[in-house]
Amino acid sequence: MLVIFANRGLKEPHAAPEPRVADPWSIQSVHDFVSYAVNRQTDGLAEFPSKSLLLAVCAACIGGTFQYGYNVSVINAPTQSVQKFINQTWRERYQTGISEDVLTLLWSTIVSMFTLGGFVGVTIGGTLSVKLGRKGTLLTNNIFALLAALLMGLSHPAGSFELLIIGRLLSGINAGIGLCVQPLYLGEIAPTAIRGAMGMGTSVFITGGILTGQVMGLKELLGREEHWPILLSTTCIPAFLQLLILPWFPESPRYLLIDKADDEGCKKALKQLHGMAACDGEREDIEKEKNNLVGFQAKKPWELFTDRSLRWQLLTIIVLSIAQQLSGINAIYFYAEYMFKQSGIPVDKIPYATVGTGACECITALTCGMLIECLGRKVLIAGGYTLMSICCILFTLTLTFQDASPVFPYLSMVCVFAFILSFGLGPGGVTNILITELFTQNARPAAYMIAGSVNWLSFFSIGMIFPFIVLGLKQYCFLVFLVVCCSVGTYIFLVVPETKNKTFLEIQNEFQSSNKRKVGSSDGAGTTLLTTSI
Repeated sequence: MLVIFANRGLKEPHAAPEPRVADPWSIQSVHDFVSYAVNRQTDGLAEFPSKSLLLAVCAACIGGTFQYGYNVSVINAPTQSVQKFINQTWRERYQTGISEDVLTLLWSTIVSMFTLGGFVGVTIGGTLSVKLGRKGTLLTNNIFALLAALLMGLSHPAGSFELLIIGRLLSGINAGIGLCVQPLYLGEIAPTAIRGAMGMGTSVFITGGILTGQVMGLKELLGREEHWPILLSTTCIPAFLQLLILPWFPESPRYLLIDKADDEGCKKALKQLHGMAACDGEREDIEKEKNNLVGFQAKKPWELFTDRSLRWQLLTIIVLSIAQQLSGINAIYFYAEYMFKQSGIPVDKIPYATVGTGACECITALTCGMLIECLGRKVLIAGGYTLMSICCILFTLTLTFQDASPVFPYLSMVCVFAFILSFGLGPGGVTNILITELFTQNARPAAYMIAGSVNWLSFFSIGMIFPFIVLGLKQYCFLVFLVVCCSVGTYIFLVVPETKNKTFLEIQNEFQSSNKRKVGSSDGAGTTLLTTSI
């Protein structure tokens, strides 16, 4: 997931200072290459993460955003089987068949309960992360996943589709809390130099969860009609894995020192996560942030709306959260099956083609993790929306002329995969990282609650209105998404500063100064944060 360069012990202990080779284009010899690599590491642009740090990321993600991706996709495979179960249960209860409208309503309720649960989860996730800690909240959150797995697994033997509704609600709460708290934990345990790459764990495990859910739903595994209760209850497996692995790793060092004033616990956590060599530098960064936040309590979500010093950061995360859902990614997945049929893929082979789209997004997330510390956040997310805008135009044209030539269905398929690649390369991966980086410790949990709430509400809204958009505009619906992608890409280019290799305080100050909106110059409503480069 990471592209990391390092060099160890290449200089003599008492060697004379050598001239810096700062420009890769000036490398003319092996000696110059070695000097350039050393300077890269010295400048903090590259370092090896410890094995403990990588395992901590995996432990947090497997029971966090992996659950979100898994539960989004795993419900698709058993659609027909669950509807048949609902019809059979209804007939046994009321001695009459269920009407088509009621069946559609019940199925829609089962699916949409996940979204409602997600909204509930993010509204309590930030508060729990302050009271129980980041790690404590992630561990406690598995209760919802285990209860959901139990209820959905028992729904068929108990003859109760109501258990499916409650189970999906609990799965949504689990996913909402995970999406809120896990990026917090990753952003706070990662070294500044590779914070973006480590934060990509959120996106990688979401797409990995989606892909795993698609694979588990194949008929060769648990996709057969009689296996659907087992398929839905497999959400307990990631929960058990996290309960077994995560307790071996420490709480967030920033939470321990800034929120709990646990100096000894912070030192111990940094040593375990970063090793002795990098421990002091990271602790100095946390100390500076703590000193700037003396006297400040953790902010509530509504307090962010009244804090003028954070208004542009808040506007940015709201725009990015809405854009993730309104960018057209859901429309692309909707049209994917249609494109596969138009291209002559047999109906029974379409699930395998769908797995291909999931694999495509997963690979892109990994690629984004490799590029983010090299290209930066701004280039990837703005570039992603730009490429998506181009794909919207091309997809509209290929759908419009679908019957003009046999080649157009294949061009449409290319557009499907290109759009997914563009989304995963930028918006899908970088958005959560920016939410972490644009706020300091006392405002970050509240920011995630707001961003998560907006994201889930947008998810719910697009699910409700999207069928009507497609019905009314047909292939021209992508012109709506074109406007969204172009607008967001322009906003990012003009407003959002680059955050690569900067501390949270440096980002806070640069964000304010770049938009010329320093607080306190006229009415004393706030103060500008002070920091020095480390």
